[in-house]
Amino acid sequence: MRRRTALTLAFAAGVAVVVFLAVRPAGRGRRDRGPAPGARGPVGKGEWRIFRGSTGMLGVASGALPARPALRWKFKTGGPVGSSPVVAAGRVYVGSGDANVYCLDLATGKKLWHFATRDSVDAPPTVVDDTVYVGSADGFLYALDAKAGTLRWKIETEDKILGAANTFRDAKTGKSRIVVGSYDYNLYCLDPADGKTLWKYESGNYINGGIAVAGGRTVFGGCDAVIHVVGPDGKDEGKIDAGAYVAATPAFDGKRVYVGNYEGSMVCADVEARKVVWTYEREDPFVSSPAVGAERLLAGCRDGRLYCLDRKTGKKRWSFATRAEVDSSPVICGEKVVFGSGDGRLYIVSLAEGKKLWSYELGDAIASSPAVAGGLILIGCNNGTLYAFGGK
Repeated sequence: MRRRTALTLAFAAGVAVVVFLAVRPAGRGRRDRGPAPGARGPVGKGEWRIFRGSTGMLGVASGALPARPALRWKFKTGGPVGSSPVVAAGRVYVGSGDANVYCLDLATGKKLWHFATRDSVDAPPTVVDDTVYVGSADGFLYALDAKAGTLRWKIETEDKILGAANTFRDAKTGKSRIVVGSYDYNLYCLDPADGKTLWKYESGNYINGGIAVAGGRTVFGGCDAVIHVVGPDGKDEGKIDAGAYVAATPAFDGKRVYVGNYEGSMVCADVEARKVVWTYEREDPFVSSPAVGAERLLAGCRDGRLYCLDRKTGKKRWSFATRAEVDSSPVICGEKVVFGSGDGRLYIVSLAEGKKLWSYELGDAIASSPAVAGGLILIGCNNGTLYAFGGK
């Protein structure tokens, strides 16, 4: 393993780890589908309620992408849009560097409401039932009425929140819970009704990314270079050496977890055995959250490439070169992959070979990750704009 390094810098929100799915025979014509068992939705044609599309943070969408997407609408905010959008009940929710959370009409991009926080909103929102949960760099997690945008409650942590919140149902009580990480080193489990802290789990450094939930466990990577496995009661159920600090959101199916670290390793770890299964090494950091299908793992790297790895072995199948770092997290949809790059372009490439199928110049770096829902691709840009692309 490489040496550990303490993290002292903030990274773009919404970077992630990914999951191990059941092994299937290889085949070029077979689609990589998700979510895996234990990494429950919401995944659907009309909704993308959570970062990466499911509680396991898989980055797999249903349906198919159009052959030549066209710009359907765009919405300008007052700051960079590093937050990744989510979609629920015909509405889009996204944060902005102008310290606001926005709710837009999915079909038209018309603003329905906005909610002001006290600092940049880089975290992706999470929609559970009729409530939007979103963290801010002001250190608060906000619970907002999804329809009206009014504040239901807020809880303050001791530092900024950059990653997406997640949800699980307590097996003992049957009640829903909200989990979110903070730069104050703590993972919080909250009552969604009033924000009451039910338990806290302390890690050894910043929690930069979001939280993955599957099979009754919560998993996250930390800037302490550790993959943490936490039970539904907040008890430590094991730690796995990630090799270097993790700026990414973990994604998890209840068995294996995949995470890119800041020293250029993509790590596959068996959670039950608490050991690393394989690693794929590069020279530059993995800050992008991988997408995982039945056979392939896709992840962007700061060397400017999107990598496609064999999910089982970690061997490279192909790579696609852009002109700048790829911090945006890819989404698999049918036989295609969509992602953004620091070169300012939104790309669609073929899943089988990494062949470029389409691209669109947005005009500034893209750190936001795409949401695919309702026949649209939605993505933010550092020029302060949220874009929606769909079929002509």
